[in-house]
Amino acid sequence: MQTVPLTVRDARPHEYDLIGELTVEVYVHGGLVSPASSYVETLRNAADRAAKSQLIVAEAAGEVAGAVAYCPPGSPYAELAGPDEAEFRMLAVLAKARRLGAGRALVGECAARARAAGLVGLRLSTQSNMQAAHRMYERLGFVRTPDRDWSPVPGLLLLTYSLTF
Repeated sequence: MQTVPLTVRDARPHEYDLIGELTVEVYVHGGLVSPASSYVETLRNAADRAAKSQLIVAEAAGEVAGAVAYCPPGSPYAELAGPDEAEFRMLAVLAKARRLGAGRALVGECAARARAAGLVGLRLSTQSNMQAAHRMYERLGFVRTPDRDWSPVPGLLLLTYSLTF
């Protein structure tokens, strides 16, 4: 793995369009979402995520390499977290920045924010074909919670994981 300094920080308003396009690129070109899906507009709307959650970026070599929406209790973006848990959504890291630790740093920042808020855990949903992400989550201490698996649309089962503090 290359060593590239990463900066993890809150997204800036002038970056919202870039983050939206980055997220669409990762999800659509990565084969996770059909380009015809209505979800593409949700992925593209980083400004809405920033307004309703905490939009965090990983910056490598002066460029945004990835982003995630950290959803504290009360965020309308939280889909499965309980009242004393946070959740993260739409984790996206550019292909050219993979294996630099950006995903791990973004998830770590979400966990740090949840711990600092005194929450008991952090949750996430993921697609079954995202095995590299599953391995990362498990290395970070997340455990599968099959009792919380769910389907946002027919034919798509999302697997769930939880990190307990």
